[in-house]
Amino acid sequence: MALPRNDTGYLVGLIGSGIGTSLSPALHEREADALGVRYLYRILDLDELGVPATAIGDVLAAARLAGYHGLNITHPVKQLVLDHLDELAPDAAAVGAVNTIVLTDGRSVGYNTDLTGFARSVGHGLPDAALDSIVLLGAGGAGAAVAHALLTLGAGTVRIFDLDRRRSDKLAASLTGRFGAGRATADELDGGAAMADALREADGLAHATPIGMEGHPGVPVPVELLRPDLWVADVVYRPLDTELLTAARERGCRVLNGGPMVVFQAADAFRIITGREPDTDRMLRHFDALVPDTHAGRQPDAHR
Repeated sequence: MALPRNDTGYLVGLIGSGIGTSLSPALHEREADALGVRYLYRILDLDELGVPATAIGDVLAAARLAGYHGLNITHPVKQLVLDHLDELAPDAAAVGAVNTIVLTDGRSVGYNTDLTGFARSVGHGLPDAALDSIVLLGAGGAGAAVAHALLTLGAGTVRIFDLDRRRSDKLAASLTGRFGAGRATADELDGGAAMADALREADGLAHATPIGMEGHPGVPVPVELLRPDLWVADVVYRPLDTELLTAARERGCRVLNGGPMVVFQAADAFRIITGREPDTDRMLRHFDALVPDTHAGRQPDAHR
């Protein structure tokens, strides 16, 4: 249920923690300007508001009272918000996480454009990548979206590693329930023999943990396990060149940074909220301008 188009404009927000440097406001507002749409996108940072993630229901209620038309949702409340919504779109229900909410007619409907954003990102940056066997690091909200996206794209199997084995087990069960037995397995992320065996057999590695983000330095896997015929995709986009992608590129891997996923999920959210079709090529150029010298949107050889 997207919002009906209107001529008076849209008030949209992003709810999460530590989100002051998010590019979402600029991406949405620049595209709205290009389309001649009045659009105000505000940051609702839980840290700055001084409220815990568990207060997401109160924040959502306040946004509704303030007249917000739509919201984007990010870490750490993509899953916590589920209990406070009136309805879930099919993808959001399947993933078990929401990153976009439409508020209209007194109802709140949750969507997941991380799934579609990552799927479009792979098609854009790694269009001919082998998908028979994939290792996924991270079983949280972003990891769940990536896993569902990969299997939707036709991946054979996804082997999930997470520090919380219960979480990876839960995601694997959800995936097999939706896509069929044997399509997903779960392991604990400990850098041990299971990880080495999985990467030895994998076509690709998808990374969806905070490791590598600003303030969370490091590489989530031993770099010696990266080999030239392995592609590596990272959902992190601040910075674009994470330590993982830098190490992978040095070892001859094809890499995909988090830039295109950010753009495509933002484009899908914009469409859902406004009912208007965004120009994704233009939004990719917006991203390049916001993150200079990266050429993240163009991905000329799928190595940036």
